[in-house]
Amino acid sequence: MKSSNSRPSRVGRNPFVHKLKFTMSEKIKIGLMSVTVFPVRLLLVSFLMLLAWPFAFAASLGRSEFVMEPQSWWRRFIDVCLRVIMRAMWFCGGFHWIKVKGERAAPSEVPILTVAPHSSYFDAIPVTMTMCSIVTKLESRSIPVWGTLISYIRPVFVFRSDQHSRRKTVEEIKRRARSEGEWPQIMIFPEGTCTNRSGLILFKAGAFIPGLPVQPVVLRYPNELDTVTWTWQGPGAFKILWLTLCQPHNPMEIEYLPIYTPSDEEKQNPALFANNVRKLMAKALELPLTDLSFDDREISLSKGPLAIYDSSSLLEFNLLVRRLGLRAGTTEEVLEEQARRARKQQGERLSLEDFAQFLSLPVTDTLTQVHNLFDKNEDEQIDVRHYVIALSTVHRPSESMKTLKLAFKMYENEDNGEAREEDLATILEIMLGVKEVELSGLFLSLDNDDQETMTYDEFHHFLEHHPYFIEKYIDFKNHPRKFCCGQKKSCNGQNNKDD
Repeated sequence: MKSSNSRPSRVGRNPFVHKLKFTMSEKIKIGLMSVTVFPVRLLLVSFLMLLAWPFAFAASLGRSEFVMEPQSWWRRFIDVCLRVIMRAMWFCGGFHWIKVKGERAAPSEVPILTVAPHSSYFDAIPVTMTMCSIVTKLESRSIPVWGTLISYIRPVFVFRSDQHSRRKTVEEIKRRARSEGEWPQIMIFPEGTCTNRSGLILFKAGAFIPGLPVQPVVLRYPNELDTVTWTWQGPGAFKILWLTLCQPHNPMEIEYLPIYTPSDEEKQNPALFANNVRKLMAKALELPLTDLSFDDREISLSKGPLAIYDSSSLLEFNLLVRRLGLRAGTTEEVLEEQARRARKQQGERLSLEDFAQFLSLPVTDTLTQVHNLFDKNEDEQIDVRHYVIALSTVHRPSESMKTLKLAFKMYENEDNGEAREEDLATILEIMLGVKEVELSGLFLSLDNDDQETMTYDEFHHFLEHHPYFIEKYIDFKNHPRKFCCGQKKSCNGQNNKDD
């Protein structure tokens, strides 16, 4: 696939990884603070959180989750008390002064605040300062003490066990947003997950589906030592709390940007609306746009004996199949059925029209891009088995052995279950996201010098006894490493070797 200069960059740090490195002086400072200031701060923060609980519990009694009753005088009093208590809690945690730029719009004018980047549980500070509602998972309600405080701000709960949860959540956001200020403003973090603030990842469309004006809000933590970032790979929740409470001061900036009113086109296209707001916020933050999403985190952080080596091409593939609506419907049963049909093709190469028929989809530009992604010989023909392996890889990136077993089913000899060396190399090229794999070192290490085939069980057994298989037995030909099936065309014209 030809590179596109209009696409946001993927070059740079993996947004889902945060690494902390300390100088000797910083280690000494943290050590001293750990035995002096930290215990006091932790005690005060815990006390103030417990103090807030009975206020939030009392105010939540008898309230309807679906009707916004008039605010009585005692509930207004409790609201003021909670704001004071929570601000005191953050102060005791080292957030002594919080710089606020711009002016927050009234709920009747702007029902939704879009906040980014989302990088820490300390992002709760603007929530407690405004008492806006948030969108959060239902499990949050059961967290001791904190769950009661969350319930107080009337969140939109996401029922993850409900397959229709996303639709119900969007409908609830629309209902509240169109109440003309009757309900509190909803503060939404459209990235949908925490990142390390190295760039803005793709926004989810939920905040933009109502098609109403939004007010972008940007967060900054201009501290020299970043102890607040809590993401998928890096320090855990308690370590972040400990290190942050050990800092003399934790600066934070909240900036309310001008209200963004969508055009008619943006009202009809929430994805366009979301992306334009993202561009505006990235400009204010002076950060790059990163063409990754919440759904890509597992691909960029895959683990296991055959963890993805270079994720760039598989991330591009994942983006395209999401656009086609194929990712949402992918299950193990669907993969097994596609693998069975692909095996029946016996390596017969498919044109774009045949590929569209295989997937029961019309020929579109996006489908053409997917087809081109696997056009190894640049003859407009593909082996559909390559597509199935790639789909299985992005569907379950940390379960590489399941994908390997599925791939063997498509390539193995019916009589003895063996796959040829060249076929195994193709499988690994796709699963690892690299251009060419040389397996001569693997086969030379086997007892049988003449062996040029291998069963799944033999390979699985070999991997169990050689945990550093990739480093020791695979040679990658040519740099930069690119996709899958040895193709010469890059996916986005950029190499993205994650940090």
